[in-house]
Amino acid sequence: MRVRKKDRSWVTSQQEQMTVGTWRPSHVNTRPALFCSTTESQLDSHTSFLQRGAPWRPMGDRMRCFRKRSTLPFLAVLVSFLLFLSLYLDAGYVLEAEKRDPGATLLPPAASDRYVHPFRGLTNFSGTINVTYRYLAGIPLPRRKYLTIGLSSVKRKRGNYLLETIKSIFDQSSYEELKEIVVVVHLADFDLVWCENLVQEITRKFPHHIIAGRLLVIQAPEQYYPSLEGLKRNYNDPEDRVRFRSKQNVDYAFLLNFCTNLSHFYIMLEDDVRCSRNFLTALKKVITSREGSYWVMLEFSKLGYIGKLYHSKDLPRLAHFLLMFYQEMPCDWLLIHFRGLLAQRDVIRFKPSLFQHMGYYSSYKGAENKLKDDDFEEDSIDIPDNPPASLYTNINVFENYDATKAYSSVDEYFWGKPPSTGDFFLIVFNRPTKVSRIKIVTGTEDRQTDVLHHGALEVGQRSVGTKQGRQCLSYVTLGEFRGGNIEVNNVNQKIGFDIECVRIVVTANQKEWLIIRTISLWTAQLRIST
Repeated sequence: MRVRKKDRSWVTSQQEQMTVGTWRPSHVNTRPALFCSTTESQLDSHTSFLQRGAPWRPMGDRMRCFRKRSTLPFLAVLVSFLLFLSLYLDAGYVLEAEKRDPGATLLPPAASDRYVHPFRGLTNFSGTINVTYRYLAGIPLPRRKYLTIGLSSVKRKRGNYLLETIKSIFDQSSYEELKEIVVVVHLADFDLVWCENLVQEITRKFPHHIIAGRLLVIQAPEQYYPSLEGLKRNYNDPEDRVRFRSKQNVDYAFLLNFCTNLSHFYIMLEDDVRCSRNFLTALKKVITSREGSYWVMLEFSKLGYIGKLYHSKDLPRLAHFLLMFYQEMPCDWLLIHFRGLLAQRDVIRFKPSLFQHMGYYSSYKGAENKLKDDDFEEDSIDIPDNPPASLYTNINVFENYDATKAYSSVDEYFWGKPPSTGDFFLIVFNRPTKVSRIKIVTGTEDRQTDVLHHGALEVGQRSVGTKQGRQCLSYVTLGEFRGGNIEVNNVNQKIGFDIECVRIVVTANQKEWLIIRTISLWTAQLRIST
């Protein structure tokens, strides 16, 4: 679920006046005025009128007056009910990412088109929330950076990985990349002694980054938090888990709110991850490739809140959204709904993943958490750069799992019905290209039998147009598939020509369907050095 903008100020428990468009913590006993301007006194007058129990009789103007006065409150209640009903109708519930095994749990409810129109009615969530933050280390620089990396951290019962996470961010970035990032750590625990001790450790280990304005440590005072008692027990969660995830939503909301004007883009991490080398260069490469296309959230990890990238201009409304629904469901579910409400219906996830979960103990009760992202690669500079191409296949395609999905960096794949000897999957480049490396993976974790059992990888030259599309006149075989996969290095050194075609050829019939999960190509271009 996600709900958009309304230029709302944060209202603390000391402020007793309720105004239209003002977000208010749930512990204040007022009716939310999200969809109309009806005042409390008007609502009370309607209630008292009904309570008097006046006998029915033709009342003329009095009846018309009653109808007019009761219409707005009724419509407000109806619209609110329909909106919340639509958000809660999705079935199933999975606990937070730190307890989730992606291969063994249900997916969260998908964002639906029906959310878009009511959400777009809330169009003024563009202003930041009025919070006075404590600066525990560092101060923001006046110049806007390219990327803000946001971390929220609380005291764990077992283990603490925050310092390792910060170290990984800086160690895996080049000197030039460091100039373009700012790391913001929100210490969101109410134990001030713990916060003070941790700040001392951070300032001792990263003094140069703090002085350079690359590292900020902040805290939103407890007084700005809504009530964390008596929360709704959605999905029959234990009370302590509801409190934990509800507070976590507010923690992230305050972090997002603070980071709004620090950079052009924002990426959300957890406090127990490690980064791939030169991840910023990889991010910039992807962002550049998406110029001219609409997106709300790009994903660079498939785990929880890790590696979720946003435009900084969207942070205020995301912060408001998390605050509005802080007690409804976990943050990762809210992020999915927010994406759908802003009309990005599909997940845009890139491989390989740039961030890996490394924490062994969860921040919730210190439970063991061994989740790993199997798409993670240590060297992000090694991300493939598939050149522009056209794709052809004579394998029967299943539904919309078409050939282009195997060639895309997005987390999708080609799926075809059982192939026969001589069937092919062909990639024809727009222009001849020097290729240094080719890696093709078939099958998935869920469908490990849908691999290419017998096949060969070929590269060709001298492409021509035919009735069936473009193809090459001559080919050279680079190798055979083993276990459904193939990887060939130093391709440009093994052949004496620039490649125009890459072809997968089926060399024996098989009964199983075929999934081509990824086709990764590396062109022989100058690599970035660090």
